[in-house]
Amino acid sequence: MGLTNTPSDLLPGTLELLILKALARGAKHGYGIVEHLRLASDDVLRVGESALYPALQRLLLNGCVKAEWGTSENNRRARFYTITAVGRRRLADEEAHWSALTSAVGRVLKNA
Repeated sequence: MGLTNTPSDLLPGTLELLILKALARGAKHGYGIVEHLRLASDDVLRVGESALYPALQRLLLNGCVKAEWGTSENNRRARFYTITAVGRRRLADEEAHWSALTSAVGRVLKNA
């Protein structure tokens, strides 16, 4: 059984990082992003629409993703999101920051 994560459970900016990472594997609609995060986290990260769509909107406004309408696997109209060059640069920067942060926290936990 996984934990239901709310935006307050994640560090600021983490959800955007996870969305960008999911989109680095290819274009996805909102439900596809949510499912990717759930499956990739072994059912620990469950992102709701109330957190996902505002984060996607911020990424759109910052030029990190672009969106276009298409048809989902269920033959429904859906908005598909794709990472941009700006988003790829942000993803690389955020991954480096995240790696340094988690290493530092790990050192503190190990040596405290």
